[in-house]
Amino acid sequence: MKFDRILSEIGGFGKFQIKLILIQTISRLALPCHFLLNNFMAAVPSHHCNLIAPDDGGIFGNLTREQKLAVGVPAEQDGTPSSCQIFSMPQYQHLSGLNSSEDAVTVQCQNGWVYDNSTFKSTLVTEWDLVCSRKWLNKATATIFFIGVMCGAPLFGYLSDRFGRRPLLLVSYFTTLAFAVMSAFCPTYVTFVIMRFFTGMSLAGISIISIALNVEWCGIEHRTFSGVITSLDWTLGNLLLVGIAYNVNHWRMLIVTVSAPLILSIFTWRWLPESARWLLANGKADTAHYYLMECAKMNKRTKFMNTITQTELLEYAQGETGEKKHTIVDLFKTPNIRKISIFVGIVWCGVAFTYYGISLNITGFGLNPYLTQVIFASIEIPLKIFVYFFLNKFGRRLGEMGSLLLTGLFLFINIFVAKDKWAIRTIVAVLGKSMSEASFTIIFLYTTELFPTVVRQNGLGYTSFLARLSVSISPLIMLLEDKWHYLPAVIYCSVAVGSGLLAGLLPETSNVRLPQSIEDVEKPRYQRKEDYMHCNIYATVND
Repeated sequence: MKFDRILSEIGGFGKFQIKLILIQTISRLALPCHFLLNNFMAAVPSHHCNLIAPDDGGIFGNLTREQKLAVGVPAEQDGTPSSCQIFSMPQYQHLSGLNSSEDAVTVQCQNGWVYDNSTFKSTLVTEWDLVCSRKWLNKATATIFFIGVMCGAPLFGYLSDRFGRRPLLLVSYFTTLAFAVMSAFCPTYVTFVIMRFFTGMSLAGISIISIALNVEWCGIEHRTFSGVITSLDWTLGNLLLVGIAYNVNHWRMLIVTVSAPLILSIFTWRWLPESARWLLANGKADTAHYYLMECAKMNKRTKFMNTITQTELLEYAQGETGEKKHTIVDLFKTPNIRKISIFVGIVWCGVAFTYYGISLNITGFGLNPYLTQVIFASIEIPLKIFVYFFLNKFGRRLGEMGSLLLTGLFLFINIFVAKDKWAIRTIVAVLGKSMSEASFTIIFLYTTELFPTVVRQNGLGYTSFLARLSVSISPLIMLLEDKWHYLPAVIYCSVAVGSGLLAGLLPETSNVRLPQSIEDVEKPRYQRKEDYMHCNIYATVND
């Protein structure tokens, strides 16, 4: 007896699964709020050198602000004041219309900066002057956060495979909330990035455990729907972030506000079930029987469960997986799962690298950052509806490959669009972002279906580790535009195309039952297809 057959008898997607998804939506709203928080928390407002030093002796006299900028700050090619340099001596000839300053000596800012606070009242940049020679520190805040996510993914993956999905979710809720609040009250930059590292590590648990828990409770025919519906949490969180950031302009209060949903998640955790698949894979038949009965009652399908005893479930669990404890090393021991682990890991790197390369550069398209973020988020809703129907019709492999290749194509097109053509740049960027989001939606579902239950969280932890490794590098790629303006776009485009081609080498998982053991993965694909057909026939006869 296969678990998917049991699940189809008691309801593969009913009130029980809907309750599970809705409860986890609360915590999952915090994920995009923190993952994309740097777009607002670390925004760089317009700035120029502070011309007035405490002991300047009034060298600028009674000049107006515009006149001071004209004689004290060199102009960029577009006519705006330089952000990082001032004249060593005031150029008073500019006041009389003589703009030649070829012989003028410029130096770095000496007395700090003056920031435009019309859009952002307070950011990391204005708090610790993370501009000019220190701008790499601003990019590093996102990098360090994602390094935390990278470290947390395999840790929570291993622990949740070892001790269960449910208890580790609660640990993630508590630790994320604690470290996020502490980061909001850090007095120095160093302590802040340390707290952001641990916040990212804790958030990794919510990210990988929640998606696996949802998929493991859904039947074969409903996995696509469950995966797409769960991904809508990211879209809602995106929109929530824009609304909060628009009304909360101080970065410290912004962190506290976007973390608030986790308080409610802690209280609603008591109604979350443990994964029955995990319980059976670990020989805990009594607890598995309890949760399966709860599912049957809520879905009004108790007739079948009344005929199944704990002993039968235990025999099933032992027959399927035995008592062996699995680790991340098991992802590379046998041929098929080793091939899957290597290929899907590289694809994850490409997906995450390009997605965050676009998402963390919302100021590069000429629009207000709030409007850009709303446009990016809004396009995701119709896109994910399209993804659902596409996956049902054409499968995961073609969907992943196609979305990544199209992402690369749109990034390539934007290389040749002039910066002053902001409308065209934004349209192409939105198309690229939508394809990138589609690849992210598919790869999460795809990965949970590729790895067996006994190492599913280890698999998600491993792939998330590689993804966050690439994401931690992604913000720093933008620093390369100082070497060649088009270099970041060329890199993002190349990575998207390369990982898209590699995705074509992964096996298809559409309409194939979730593997329970590593031995299941090593079976020929047609045999798992037959298991799926037998499961459907059995359920149809009993209906």
